Amino acid sequence: MSEEPEALAEGASARRGGLLTLIARTAAGFAPYKGKTAALACLLLLEIGFQAAVPLSFKLLVDRAVGQRDLQVLTWVLGGLGAGIVLVTLAGLLRDRLYAELGSRVLGDLRLRLFEHLQRLSMDFYARSRAGDVLSRFSNDLASLEHAMTSAIPWGVLPALDVVVSSVLLFWLDWRLALLAMLVWPFCLAGPRVLAPRAGEASYGRKQAEAEALQSIHENLQAQSVVKAFSLQPLALRSFGALNDALKVAAARFSFLSALVERSAHFGIQILQVLVLGAGAYMAFLGLISVGSLAAFQTLFLSLSYSLSYVTQYVPSLLLAAGGLLRIEELLSEHPALGDAPGAPPFSERVRTIRFDEVGFGYRAGPVSLDRVSFEIGAGQSVAFVGSSGSGKSTTLSLLMRFYDPLQGAVRLNGRDLRELTQDSVRARLGIVFQESFLFDLSVRENIRLGRPGASDAEVEAAARAAEIHDFVLRLPQGYDTQVGERGGRLSGGQRQRIGIARALLRDPDVLLLDEATSALDPRTEAALNETLAHAAKGRTVISVTHRLQSATTADRIFVLDHGRLVQHGRHDELLKDGGCYKQLWDKQSGFALNAERDSAGITAARLRGYPILEDLDEMLLGGLAKNFVSERLPPDRLVIQEGDHGDKFYVVVRGKLEVTKHDGTQAGRRVWVLEDGDYFGEVALLRDVPRTASIRTLTECMLLSLQREQFRSLLQEAPDLRGKFRTLEEKAYD
Repeated sequence: MSEEPEALAEGASARRGGLLTLIARTAAGFAPYKGKTAALACLLLLEIGFQAAVPLSFKLLVDRAVGQRDLQVLTWVLGGLGAGIVLVTLAGLLRDRLYAELGSRVLGDLRLRLFEHLQRLSMDFYARSRAGDVLSRFSNDLASLEHAMTSAIPWGVLPALDVVVSSVLLFWLDWRLALLAMLVWPFCLAGPRVLAPRAGEASYGRKQAEAEALQSIHENLQAQSVVKAFSLQPLALRSFGALNDALKVAAARFSFLSALVERSAHFGIQILQVLVLGAGAYMAFLGLISVGSLAAFQTLFLSLSYSLSYVTQYVPSLLLAAGGLLRIEELLSEHPALGDAPGAPPFSERVRTIRFDEVGFGYRAGPVSLDRVSFEIGAGQSVAFVGSSGSGKSTTLSLLMRFYDPLQGAVRLNGRDLRELTQDSVRARLGIVFQESFLFDLSVRENIRLGRPGASDAEVEAAARAAEIHDFVLRLPQGYDTQVGERGGRLSGGQRQRIGIARALLRDPDVLLLDEATSALDPRTEAALNETLAHAAKGRTVISVTHRLQSATTADRIFVLDHGRLVQHGRHDELLKDGGCYKQLWDKQSGFALNAERDSAGITAARLRGYPILEDLDEMLLGGLAKNFVSERLPPDRLVIQEGDHGDKFYVVVRGKLEVTKHDGTQAGRRVWVLEDGDYFGEVALLRDVPRTASIRTLTECMLLSLQREQFRSLLQEAPDLRGKFRTLEEKAYD
């Protein structure tokens, strides 16, 4: 806690020094382009030199050409000014083109630096960061920098140079008036000096509020199916309205403070203009200064004043850019949570053994995911990790891929700690297929080639054949050159998974990792993909993570995880014989009859007896009840029940995952549980017509069985001796 005030003070100090930081960082951005920057500086000096020469020519024109009727001086001065206009115009065009090129390069370098930095950051960063906030660094923050840089020369650099040159020439014309004119500095700078730090902090606050609003919009666009399914439009509007109000307040505060910065300087300039004009006119009246010198002096001072005014008008853009730069610097200051150790050698062997030694791990601000887990996997073995949701299955793959490092213990390949090897060389030996294979908006060929960017077309097609998708690809309009759309939206789930398998196989990995690779698919597609994986996995070590035990029955070994601990391991038949956690999971997922042709499912009487609410029914009644269950296939992100609605169905999950949430004032609500194969919900609806206490929506494609309350009530009519039992259950549930 003692460090928190220091951190806040450091952040405030950084915001106050934002303008100086902005100037320093921008100058550093031009450093790689010294030649073009020097040429730009010469062109600027030429332009500013001509701007200074124009008011100085007034002295010659008034005192000699007009006052002494010297035609030669008049001709030379006007001719020189005319030639200067042509020269400066051409130089200005060249300067604009040169600066446009330099500015785009500097911003492009910064944009690339940001993107490269994101590629180096660990998964820990992405787990705790919001996409909208990161995107705002590339959109709003870089846009404010671009605007400031675009306006820099006409509103910043040229006026600043003009102020310096004009100040020197004023002293050359008349030092007495120049001393009076120099009062413009304290008059102009006093207000901005006091107000600019506050405006800088307001700029940062506005940028933060913009990022919050952008994140809300991004989240809302991603969750439109949830918003519509749960009728969350009013809640979404209230939530965004609050953020929009905060943004309006932050924007108004920044606009007012930046306007004060500009106005305070402008007020001082106007006062000085009157004072200098009065003093100069009085000196000319007394003969202490020539009329030509007064004209030149006043013109120079007006030029200086206007230039200062331009600079002060440019300050708000600088303050906004400074706030954006500070947020960009915050992102660039993020350090990867893990990296290659200095001098770490690459892993160049084939994988013979994979070992977890007393591995412990927990995600930030969460419970322990793995608790002193130890096991070893030999080359060519097929193993499966099973367990309920949150048991730590996928965490094992994340540690093996070295997305994270264990908090205790070690993960080893051939006895070597992963932390002592380079990450890329380890991952080159592994091929992974995720639950949902992410496809980029590229062609089929390029999506597969991402597995090994240097692969030839023949190797890509060979991987597609191994994934048994080659024939399908050939039937596409442009074959392998067909674009798959954003996230592979033009393909089915099974087709996306096959491309994901082809991408993994293209690496020719020693170890094939399957992270719920088929769990989101329908039974027919899953069965076909499992056959494909069985062929593709020959000769490789295969590590599968699945919550569906049927997929693990052929594995050489099954590891059973429960709340982060490895509680059992062995073959399927051995584990069933031993009982325990695996047997409980198997029993929960058993007793369903899937009909792939009709895309339907049924449930056995024995399985119904496993639900507490039905355990006392006799076999005949359970058999009759089983016939009344109706199959329902639901796509991902489909609302099943909504909190507060009155329910009339009891549900059993045959396949898929569903999320249970409770309302907590946010759009998505608070997740309290994840339901998987064999779970059930809505049993209270069989007993009484009351509002649902939670909302449930599908996370993947789901097959459910449902039973209507009225059908259950009819059953009770046939078994009057059960009415008392269910009446007791009802009273207990709602007492």
